Amino acid sequence: MGQMPWVSGVQRWVWGLAAVAAVCCLGTIVVFAPGYLSPDSLDQLRQAEGTRPLTDWHPPVLSLVWRALIAVTGSFASMAVLQSVVFWGALWVLARCVWELTASRAGSLAVLGLGLTPFVLTFVGVVWKDVHAAFALLAACSVALTGLRLRESRPRPAVRWGLFSLGVLFLAYAMLVRKNAFLAAIPVFVLLVLALWRAPGRRTWVGCTAALVAALVVPATAISLFARPLETKQGAQIMLDDLVHVLTVQELRSADVSPDLRDRLAAAAQKCRRVGAQSDAYWACYERPADGLRRDSGEITSLWLREMSGHVPQYLQYRLLLFTSLLFETDYAYKAGITRNDLGIEVAHPRLEDLLGTYVKGMVADLPWLFRGWFWLAVALVLAIRPGRGTFSMPVRALGISSAAYILGYLPIMPATDFRYVYWPVIACSLGLLLLWLGRRTPPPRPAPPGTTTDRTVTTRQPADAGGQ
Repeated sequence: MGQMPWVSGVQRWVWGLAAVAAVCCLGTIVVFAPGYLSPDSLDQLRQAEGTRPLTDWHPPVLSLVWRALIAVTGSFASMAVLQSVVFWGALWVLARCVWELTASRAGSLAVLGLGLTPFVLTFVGVVWKDVHAAFALLAACSVALTGLRLRESRPRPAVRWGLFSLGVLFLAYAMLVRKNAFLAAIPVFVLLVLALWRAPGRRTWVGCTAALVAALVVPATAISLFARPLETKQGAQIMLDDLVHVLTVQELRSADVSPDLRDRLAAAAQKCRRVGAQSDAYWACYERPADGLRRDSGEITSLWLREMSGHVPQYLQYRLLLFTSLLFETDYAYKAGITRNDLGIEVAHPRLEDLLGTYVKGMVADLPWLFRGWFWLAVALVLAIRPGRGTFSMPVRALGISSAAYILGYLPIMPATDFRYVYWPVIACSLGLLLLWLGRRTPPPRPAPPGTTTDRTVTTRQPADAGGQ
């Protein structure tokens, strides 16, 4: 009975964290209402509403989820609401785990505070696949930390597999909505398994891996068979960039492709040099036919395969130039409002939009390194190499590896220097730094003797006021 005030205090703090997260979630929904929309967002909204055919230029899973939300709620704004709920819900779960593992009120509040930092808050209400992938990965991390919190109490197999299934669903969605997210998802998947099973055997690894593959293949196949998105050959966009910027105009004029494509490639190269477009040639310089890249993709791919093998130094120089631009000239740190459109969609609260823009862009001006790719890559490498030895060393290392892999994975495929391309590393590294600091103050738990069950109801790391009100 003497421990009941502490248990009651634990629950009160957990619900207090939930109340703070709910207020922050509601505030985010109001500020971003009805959701900030770029041209990409508007295109996917039109696909969700059925006014434009479903395509695979952007992974169609986002449009299909949006379509389902509109069917249920009757409002396209429900997507921005869902984003905020997932984001703040994941942060609340992480804050609860931090509280129950460290008994640190300040630490648990700091987890929620991450969502209010300008470099994280900037995109929370923007409907982008980058944001969806980042929030799904964050949610998977929250499931993993929940497993880490429960592991000492030896949860029943049903609980363990239930948590694993939920984590895998988030990871699968992250990879379905952002193709290159698999580089970031693999370390989180390993973290999920190790958090739920202290020493997983070969059978466990095989079963878990099979579940992840099934969670990817089944919905991807279903989308392909039933939704039938129009193929756009979007992958050729990256090859087009390489051809236009690596080969000379003279080489393009003599390229072994159809005369029409040869002329358009040479004209694109000239225009890109004239306007100073270092990337994104498809949108900035290329004379696009009515069917986009579908007709040209075969010839572009064949030409790329033939020419890049003979231009390796020039190719590496071009890709390194783009990548260093992403690291040191990271752009587009804030997405203002809603792009002008013919749907009649406008920002619900212009003054709140101005307030958010002042907050984010002011921090960009005052502390620009917080919005640069090089800073978050450096943090990611530090977390991966030196994760500490405390309670959170495993999640810290996983977050670091995930972030570094995601950033480095853009080296061969980066189309632009947008800040959203490092959005997941920004969130993951911010969380990793906080867990590293908290973990150093909390030593790892001692392994329980064989045959005993650890009682997690009462923690030994009680705060000073554990016995009072």
